[in-house]
Amino acid sequence: MPKNRKQSSLGRTVALIILVLVGMALLIKVLLAGNNVALFSPKGAIAHEQLGLMFLAVGLMLIIAIPALFLLFFTAWKYRESNTKATHDPNRRHSKFLDLSMWLIPSVFAVVLAMIMWPATHRLEPVKPIAASVKPITIQVVAMQWKWFFIYPEQNIATVNYVQIPVGTPVQFELTADKAPMSSFWIPNLGGMLYAMTGHSNRLYLEADTPGEYPGGSAEINGAGFAGMKFTAHATSKENFDLWVQSVKLNSDGLDAAKYEELLKPSEDNRAVSYSAVENGLYDTVLMKYMGPSEGHMQHGAHY
Repeated sequence: MPKNRKQSSLGRTVALIILVLVGMALLIKVLLAGNNVALFSPKGAIAHEQLGLMFLAVGLMLIIAIPALFLLFFTAWKYRESNTKATHDPNRRHSKFLDLSMWLIPSVFAVVLAMIMWPATHRLEPVKPIAASVKPITIQVVAMQWKWFFIYPEQNIATVNYVQIPVGTPVQFELTADKAPMSSFWIPNLGGMLYAMTGHSNRLYLEADTPGEYPGGSAEINGAGFAGMKFTAHATSKENFDLWVQSVKLNSDGLDAAKYEELLKPSEDNRAVSYSAVENGLYDTVLMKYMGPSEGHMQHGAHY
């Protein structure tokens, strides 16, 4: 086969690969348009920074991956069976420069990536409060089989399978579980996930910067009712949040010990419910239920 024909065939193949990649990118963009793909639709400060880090990490890795894939294709093309002019000498000595490049270049990128991710990991640590000019609110979360129970200690109300938060206000979520397997609490539009476990209180700070309704739930299978263990995070203005609190206090029933024990029973696909009042210190009671006396004395108020 003439040399110019080989070059033309190789050029057409490369052009076809580039065209397919561009077409796939455009198709993904069209499919994502107008849809709430949570990981690519951040609605809070934490989620925005996490998305930026994700794109940066992928971009840095592609700088290595794209040339490596091209060399893989080029090598397979050059030493294909039909190319009789390509020679392979198994006795040829290894190139020190090639060996050094194969180890040094990826190592440099790994160091650069580590230098970016290490401080970002500490900066975005879940227990680290979000800097803001307004006072954060606290919402206590109890994972059950298979539903989410939210306590608003400052407002003395509670909800099941939905949570209301004010926009522009950091929210301190305190997470535990009651008679339930370990469940991961996750609102993808707002930030990362954290586990809710019996006998432990984990703390997660999130903040919404855009009003809306954002899906939340458990990120891994935790039993028969996992598929229905979902909730909605309603992000509204501070004024609307205060109005909602007053509405719950006026139009909902209170939650006493008997109702809590009934709520605690395993159930699936639970509807959203509000409670106008809740037993004072209920979250601490749930937390202490799974601790011995000495352990409770040491860990009461501790967060993991």
